[in-house]
Amino acid sequence: MEFKSGIEPTERFRSMEVMKGAFTLVRDIMLAKEGETLVVTCDSSGDRRVAEAVAEAAFTVGAKPILLYYPTPELAFASEMPAHMAAATENADIWIEISYATVMHSQTWRNTMAKGCRYICLTGMDVSMLVNCIAGVDYDRVIELGVLFQEILGKADKIEVRNAAGTSLTAYNRGRKIRLSGGRADVKGNPVMMGGQVSWCPIEETIEGTIVFDAAVFPPAQLGVLREPIRLELKEGVVRSIAGGREADVFRAWMESFSDPNMFRLAHYSLGFNPGVTAPTGRIVEDERIFGCIEFGFGSQGKQIMGKCWSAASHTDGVTLAPTILLDGVVFEENGIYKEPRAAEICRSMRVQGY
Repeated sequence: MEFKSGIEPTERFRSMEVMKGAFTLVRDIMLAKEGETLVVTCDSSGDRRVAEAVAEAAFTVGAKPILLYYPTPELAFASEMPAHMAAATENADIWIEISYATVMHSQTWRNTMAKGCRYICLTGMDVSMLVNCIAGVDYDRVIELGVLFQEILGKADKIEVRNAAGTSLTAYNRGRKIRLSGGRADVKGNPVMMGGQVSWCPIEETIEGTIVFDAAVFPPAQLGVLREPIRLELKEGVVRSIAGGREADVFRAWMESFSDPNMFRLAHYSLGFNPGVTAPTGRIVEDERIFGCIEFGFGSQGKQIMGKCWSAASHTDGVTLAPTILLDGVVFEENGIYKEPRAAEICRSMRVQGY
């Protein structure tokens, strides 16, 4: 629930629900234990109410919270934190990132993962996102749906993605593994994302066709919710052209500004299925999880994707709505509705509209 005017009437807006979500995040998702050091990072564009609630929840379960608040970096996915902040995260047991300009894929982040920190990227999480996507959903059922998608996608070879806006993409998995990116932080050094997402990359050289982003893109910061589609033509997993209107021009200029060919490599596919998200909001962590969407990432590909793994100057994600997905010729999802019977049953149990 959000006020359609966009006005939150008090600083304590939905404070009870916020504490429920913060406690769920700390205890049930990040699995914080007594005595563990838990670092929360929030830049000046982040929602400090959420950051403080998370720190308070960490203290409640007996962890040792540290809240780092700092100026917003110029670039997301490419900036480094100040050295003293980097030292704090590298020595933490748990790192919860609320910052708008995420430092994921930076050297700081890689160092922290190598030391075994349990990390979650919640870029730009505000009160509404925390309440709608964590406090307000049955997180166990969301994870159950993700585990099922791991199984189904892991058995498929040929992946075809289409949508009414013009997406027409074909690729082959050839045994590639599927990652439950929206799971619990139960493995040291394995970053997790908010519930409602599985991610993988088909064999990169087999990815051919057209992707149309028709919901949201981040970064660059000038975009967010799209007003017009952005069309990408791919050959052998690499973007060969970007077309559309003004927003496509912004996106193309941002990609080209890095002078890094790896920015144009497709890094992952991700299915979104968080029941708390039904439309684009401009907050990318939500937009990637619009129920029934598919999201594509370009730029750096981390080892957790279990693909080729490479570094790039940055990373970007774009969202495609209401896809039709065929797995080895069988319809898995049609116009944003999962047709696989077990998936449909879980969706009905969560009272998702359309099931």
